[in-house]
Amino acid sequence: MTCEQKRKSLAGIAMLLLVCLFSPISVAAESDPKSALKNELLLVGKWMRPDGGYVLEIKDVKLDGSLKAAYFNPRPIHVAKAEWRRIADRIQIFVELRDVNYPGSTYTLIYDSAKDRFEGYYYQAAMQQTFEVIFERTK
Repeated sequence: MTCEQKRKSLAGIAMLLLVCLFSPISVAAESDPKSALKNELLLVGKWMRPDGGYVLEIKDVKLDGSLKAAYFNPRPIHVAKAEWRRIADRIQIFVELRDVNYPGSTYTLIYDSAKDRFEGYYYQAAMQQTFEVIFERTK
């Protein structure tokens, strides 16, 4: 990775952190049930990281910001926390993994509706490194 790529990556992480810190957690203000249902349908499904075959399965999305998620590499990895929220007109999900070799690793992802995929960052806690990642819909 070149210095310029590292700088851009760090700038992206800093921007994502600022957005997360200053965004309200609650999504219960969604007053239109049809719009809320549309959001749920956008998130639900199986998503795969093309760079390694890791699979994130999202289901049971609720208006309070909770969701159920499963993660596979290729075997199941325990998901300790999973939630979603609206940031302006975009949807963000956060997933925390707690298992052997996953001591609090996290995904912070934004849904890109134009590309029907998630883009964001994976924090690998054991190595204390952050990587840019994407997840593409498989189902």
